[in-house]
Amino acid sequence: MRYVSTRGEGSSLLFEGALLAGLARDGGLTMPESWPQLSPAEIGALAGLDYAEVADRIMRPYLEGDPSAGELAGVLNDAYAGFHHPAVAPLRQIGPESWLLELFHGPTLAFKDLAMQLLARLMDLALKRRGARATIIGATSGDTGAAAIEAFRGLDMIDIFILHPKGRVTEVQRRQMTSAHEPNVHNIALEGTFDDCQAIVKALFDDAALRDALSLTGVNSINFARILAQIVYYFTSAVALGSPYRNVSFSVPTGNFGDIFAGYAARAMGLPIKRLVIATNLNDSLFRALSTGTYEPRGVIATSSPSMDIQLASNFERLLFELAGRDGVQVKARMDELRARGSFQLKKTELAELRSLFAAHSIDEQETEMTIRNLFAQTRIMIDPHTAVGLAAAWRENAGTPMIVLSTAHAAKFPEAIERALGLEPERPERLKAKLGEEERLSVLPNDYATVAGFVSARARAKTPATSKNAKKARTEVGA
Repeated sequence: MRYVSTRGEGSSLLFEGALLAGLARDGGLTMPESWPQLSPAEIGALAGLDYAEVADRIMRPYLEGDPSAGELAGVLNDAYAGFHHPAVAPLRQIGPESWLLELFHGPTLAFKDLAMQLLARLMDLALKRRGARATIIGATSGDTGAAAIEAFRGLDMIDIFILHPKGRVTEVQRRQMTSAHEPNVHNIALEGTFDDCQAIVKALFDDAALRDALSLTGVNSINFARILAQIVYYFTSAVALGSPYRNVSFSVPTGNFGDIFAGYAARAMGLPIKRLVIATNLNDSLFRALSTGTYEPRGVIATSSPSMDIQLASNFERLLFELAGRDGVQVKARMDELRARGSFQLKKTELAELRSLFAAHSIDEQETEMTIRNLFAQTRIMIDPHTAVGLAAAWRENAGTPMIVLSTAHAAKFPEAIERALGLEPERPERLKAKLGEEERLSVLPNDYATVAGFVSARARAKTPATSKNAKKARTEVGA
């Protein structure tokens, strides 16, 4: 299996190359050259297997011909051994034909752990095999950073730099990141929004000299390995409810479009998914794209579901690639138009296909709070605001199938929102209590590319003589 760029200009790569590159060299996102297919019999045979076994069967075709393939089974067993539920991603029924898929049983109580624990191990093995170091650059709207830091902290071959928008993540989310004291971990609180953080990360990757000099790689959902790991729980949950002999639907709280694109990938592999529901908060660029055919990110609005406070959904480019018949030239033109004009228009055929695959709903703050309150009144189950957005969207749908709502974070990560809705503070798991008591370590930087580039260049251990003029100038400015 080889991986190609959504913009059509990058060289094709094996899985390990795509894993370590993160972003394609032409600025596009990596995609498998084709979707592996599972027959109904193969999907049905997943029933009763443990999570790591299912993951091995789903992921192995994507590693065909790659040196990582021989290590996959052991890596998967190790990655999920530390989860706090034997099913790893259990289903919980909340009503007739209505289910929560609990994705928060990992070390940082968020769905990002399911991919990040695997990603760290695969990267570490690949780098050791090559005798190389890497520098991870990531942007987070809350949970990705904590999951990445927890997975990569203390690894010898990797330095990790995570940007988060200062003051726009919850205290729990911030402390989960900033309490890591290992020297390979660097937290940057950027004076801006998540979209600003993401723009700087992309600019760092676009600086070819800096990228090569520091061996930059990414762990955001721009890295296809993240998407690949997330495909697995679509299969485990659907099979638990009778797939492939029964259709299911999913409602997915999403900001960057990565988690729901994993559902699209599962469907492309043969999983009979009837409906994928895009659930957004007030940052509704995806909802508006589906409604109007115009993709037009606007200013970011702060909400009680901060991990979704995103307007520029990076992974939407992967879906565009599919809608455009995998024509990288068309995708690049769209991305150039978005950069120049701030928007682009979908073709009528693309919009029709988009609407046939997805539904979309934008959930405001009042409805989010009411959903938390109503579910608790009905079931005594506390859900976090992101899950509430997904559930509210699901309640608007009449899919005619079992509806699985992705529950992406533990309620204890958002105590302020829960207390506003219920007048109660969620109980904190012991592993979270221990984390919140530790001393914080972070650096506050302005929303300025050169300053961030200089900070990273001064501290990354993976260095070659080559570097960019911008990076040299920036290192001087920060006293490197």
